[in-house]
Amino acid sequence: MQEVPVGAARPPSNRSSRIVPLIVAAAGLALVARMVLGATTALGISQLLVFYMPLIALAAALALFFLTDRSDRDTLYQVLTFTLIAAGIAYLVMNTITNIEARKIATGYGFLENESRFAIGESMIDFTPASSFGRALLVGFFNTLKVAIIGIVLATLLGVTVGILSLSKNWLLVRLLGAYVSFMRNIPVLLHMILWYTVVTFMLPPLRAALSPVEGIYLSQRGLFFPVPVSAPGWTAAAIAVPIAIALMVLVGRLSRRQQAETGRPLPLLAINAALLLGLPALGWLLLGAPTAFSVPELKGFNFQGGSDLSAEFLAVLIGLTLYTAAYIAEITRSGILAVAHGQTEAGRSLGLSETVIMRMVILPQALRVIIPPLTNQFLNLTKNSSLAVQIGYPDLVSIGNTTLNQTGQAIEVISIIMIVYLSTSLATSLIMNWYNRRIQLVER
Repeated sequence: MQEVPVGAARPPSNRSSRIVPLIVAAAGLALVARMVLGATTALGISQLLVFYMPLIALAAALALFFLTDRSDRDTLYQVLTFTLIAAGIAYLVMNTITNIEARKIATGYGFLENESRFAIGESMIDFTPASSFGRALLVGFFNTLKVAIIGIVLATLLGVTVGILSLSKNWLLVRLLGAYVSFMRNIPVLLHMILWYTVVTFMLPPLRAALSPVEGIYLSQRGLFFPVPVSAPGWTAAAIAVPIAIALMVLVGRLSRRQQAETGRPLPLLAINAALLLGLPALGWLLLGAPTAFSVPELKGFNFQGGSDLSAEFLAVLIGLTLYTAAYIAEITRSGILAVAHGQTEAGRSLGLSETVIMRMVILPQALRVIIPPLTNQFLNLTKNSSLAVQIGYPDLVSIGNTTLNQTGQAIEVISIIMIVYLSTSLATSLIMNWYNRRIQLVER
């Protein structure tokens, strides 16, 4: 019997598999050629896209009824989706440009150099009504950044503390913390801001009867007033020494981990870090004159003069965002700790470690791998929720952006700046947290 060689069966040729890409490519080239030859403006290009894209989508939809090859149909589905999205975007662009030209609205970002002609009640940098719109938006950005950074730090400290204490064996403490978490999470954050703004402005005493828990510190309906150092080289040197000390603390931490891996004994990090963080700024302060002068707030006329202050609007936003976000961070912390196997706790007890050491050295380092990803989301939410501060009059980026929009009428440019700022801030936060998350992940050998 003659043997028949067995080979791979050749798939039947399908001309449509070559025809469909050619048709799509030809339509795309025709559209590009028409845009190059007949459309030189954004309006002309958008009009061409609005006209041609639905035609290409219609042709792709009709072809679906005649083609049975799976790869061809997948290609046509992608072409159909892309053309519909492109046509929608082109229509929005065309409609926007047409309305702007009909109303003779100026476009571009040149308005950022114009005089703003409005005042801002709270600013971290010098600002007057004669300053530009660009500087006004910069003031709003710094105000947003201030409330976001301080809120993230305070919410993290409070949330982690509540999350750890909620696992306590104290029945009353657990119930109280559970009530706090439930109350905060189930009320919109804007209502929290309004609640605390009402507390600050209506329940605190007026300016002349301000509370003074410590000499030089005053709390009233207008906010918190406190003393600050008078500008001097010693204080400047101390401020510069703080980030240098933090960088040295990171370096010492790496050296400690390396020594522990080699010898089994780490460096005394607590003492070294305390010496760096307190001693280095103190040394700079001493070497440059050891200034001791403070600017203390004093009631003169209708307001306090001297020192510094935190406005009632800032306090309301900060307290509302902190308490609201801390409730979510508490649940994230509690779930992260519960995700660590109970055997780790038992192993620490068998070694004679105290409960505090077990939590700090055994449980939390492992729980961080579960905590960090959702914690990043809460940091992003806090930053974005700060945009609601406009409702109680805090001059953040959105508030000043709205004022700029009303003054100039250039809505697209102002809104695009606000969107880019929040997008960049969120991406920077995600980048830092993702980098830290990669550092603490277990490395498989």
